[in-house]
Amino acid sequence: MSQLRAAAAAGRGLRRSGGRAAPPAGRSRKGASSRGGAPAPAPAPPPAQHLFSDPAEIEALRGNLLAWYDKCKRDLPWRTLAAAETDADRRAYAVWVSEIMLQQTQVATVIDYYNRWMQKWPTLQALAQASLEEVNELWAGLGYYSRGKRLQEAARKVVSELAGRMPRTAEDLQKLLPGVGRYTAGAIASISYGQATGVVDGNVIRVLCRLRCIGADSSSPAVVDRLWDMANALVDRSRPGDFNQALMELGATVCVPKAPLCGECPVKQHCRARSRVEKELAFASQKLFGKPAPVPDVEDCGVGGCPLCPPAAEPWDSSLGVTNFPRKAAKKQPRAVRTATCVLERRGCHGAPEYLIVQRPSSGLLAGLWEFPSLTLAQDLQEEKQREALADHLQAWTGRPVAARSLRLIGEVIHIFSHIHQTYVVYSLPLDGDVTLGPALSPSRWVTEEEFHASAVSTAMKKVLKAHEKQCGKESSAGKVSNAGGCMGSPGAAPVCCGPASGVWCWSPPGVWGQAKEHPQPGAGLRLGDVPGWHCPWMSPVPGAPCSRGDPWRLWGPLGFSLALLHVSRRAPSGSGGQKHREQAAPALGHSSPSAPSSRHQLPHDGTFHV
Repeated sequence: MSQLRAAAAAGRGLRRSGGRAAPPAGRSRKGASSRGGAPAPAPAPPPAQHLFSDPAEIEALRGNLLAWYDKCKRDLPWRTLAAAETDADRRAYAVWVSEIMLQQTQVATVIDYYNRWMQKWPTLQALAQASLEEVNELWAGLGYYSRGKRLQEAARKVVSELAGRMPRTAEDLQKLLPGVGRYTAGAIASISYGQATGVVDGNVIRVLCRLRCIGADSSSPAVVDRLWDMANALVDRSRPGDFNQALMELGATVCVPKAPLCGECPVKQHCRARSRVEKELAFASQKLFGKPAPVPDVEDCGVGGCPLCPPAAEPWDSSLGVTNFPRKAAKKQPRAVRTATCVLERRGCHGAPEYLIVQRPSSGLLAGLWEFPSLTLAQDLQEEKQREALADHLQAWTGRPVAARSLRLIGEVIHIFSHIHQTYVVYSLPLDGDVTLGPALSPSRWVTEEEFHASAVSTAMKKVLKAHEKQCGKESSAGKVSNAGGCMGSPGAAPVCCGPASGVWCWSPPGVWGQAKEHPQPGAGLRLGDVPGWHCPWMSPVPGAPCSRGDPWRLWGPLGFSLALLHVSRRAPSGSGGQKHREQAAPALGHSSPSAPSSRHQLPHDGTFHV
């Protein structure tokens, strides 16, 4: 087969007899006469090569496609619900929700969202009564968030202005419901009401372009109009909804973009792209074996300048086969945007970390969603300057000046929107004690990690939080101390709150449970024994209480076993002449001395714990 393709490629110069014709003499490229400005005549209809003009072929294609669909269709919740629902309005609503969710989103992703949506809002009336915040919360992570907002707006309109009755035709659906375009209207009308109207989405475009060798830009208005004409001509009059779903199913499962399963295609005998490939392979085979053969007629059609043929500058590529079709104009590169965002963190009343999130404006990108306080940055802004700009911006929520040097750089998180290459420069700022939020320009609230994930936050913000938690985990592994404080507790038990209110600052790197220290300004990179003053890891028998002289504390290893039972002592300030600092250690029951050479975990005399 590779030899056949190589031979076919070698004969590429013989395969095109002319290509796209140049504009006739005396006429500009736009088609207007150069003399007198007379308008050009209307373009001729496309040749039959690109159309479905044979009624017998259309009937055969319908039958083959529907028979395949009945046998091979996927079991999807919206299909099951639509088939079982007897009420026309509820059936249309079920189809409508699925079609909106499926726009620009894969089926596998949509299924869970659809099931949760229909369980929460099984009718138009239920959705109309929901708040936008609830809609955004359920939609979070699905992308293209304006879809959910428009869906709810349209549901409210149906309930308030149309007496709860869905429009019954594709034309009325598109005219009366916000957010319902030509495709969605056609899908709802054909599947729910049996209207014989076609649909054109990305899958249908790919199938039709291959069936009829349409190589012009498939996103151009002229080509899109022709594709709609074809879809309306092909749709089965007795089973329009099933036919439209079958055509989309074919594009999603068989006639896929990069590796189509042509051998399994139920309409391959009607596919002119496949026929073209077979002709080229036959010609290459004859040439390979030295047998004379006529030059194959593999032009799309014999009309120069055909609006549906591939442009002359983009000839057929034999190595691509049927994937030469469809062709799209090169995508515009997404614009680059840099945003500084800060994870403001405090300790809640139960010791769990809480994060400040603020609500985005009600219009524009990610409208109404929640995010960490963020600020769009000028391009090529130096890190020091962007840190200062973010610190000034944060005062709106902290209600007090924020020192730029107190912001800790976490790293960068990249998220690609359809038209934006977004880079988030992530910082963190732990806040001490109770923080009273200052007056801000938008709503804000403190949330736990669980509440954060249940809120209407974008996937990008979830990436930001994950990056923050990952960095904190790395620092803990390296034995660094977060200046936000922490929680104490025994292995396997619920953590005990600590912080300024208890007089204890604590942290928990891997292998150490509830190390604590009391210090006016806790800093990073500190270890047990390095901080002047009182310091006590997890204490017994009163976890969470402030440290005092002689309190026993227990150091826990990574597997939860006790390594040593020590007592807290007071380190005298340097040069004070006080008692020399000493921390006495004794082996815990059932374990060898921490200082023994055979011990994996060493506890030096200064109290520093090494893992």
